[in-house]
Amino acid sequence: MSVPIKLDRLDLRILSQLQQNGRMTNVVLADAVGLSASPCLIRVKRLEKAGYIEGYSAQINLNKLGDVLTVFTEVTLNDHHREDFQRFETAIRDVDELVECHLISGGYDYLLKFMTRGVAHYQQIIEGLLERDIGIEQYFSYIVIKSPIVKKQYLVERLFPAVA
Repeated sequence: MSVPIKLDRLDLRILSQLQQNGRMTNVVLADAVGLSASPCLIRVKRLEKAGYIEGYSAQINLNKLGDVLTVFTEVTLNDHHREDFQRFETAIRDVDELVECHLISGGYDYLLKFMTRGVAHYQQIIEGLLERDIGIEQYFSYIVIKSPIVKKQYLVERLFPAVA
């Protein structure tokens, strides 16, 4: 279980640096944030234990592996009781091609992001969800033609400037 901790500027710099390169050595990280290696490692371990660092992974260029289709889907549910949202979220949790799900305010209930092999594959997934009767009233699909801007890191130090 993660233990909440108070973050300072050095913690935010560490998080920012690790977002950019999670494979950097502790010595390089320490130098980048202005610490010696031992205190830097202690801070990283503390950030991991507290749940600020969820893990380390490689960013894969899927297009190098083959054709990939990204589809954003707006979903509106039939009913809007707590159980309806829970049923929908539980049902879609096991859809491997679903890479993001956001409950949102506005004209529809959810914004979903799918990564598929193509239009036919996406249509197969959507038809499967509709057949499962999980409360979908309507959906609209938006096929991504091009993604001129995709940022892989969050602006930690800009989002949280007030941290001492």
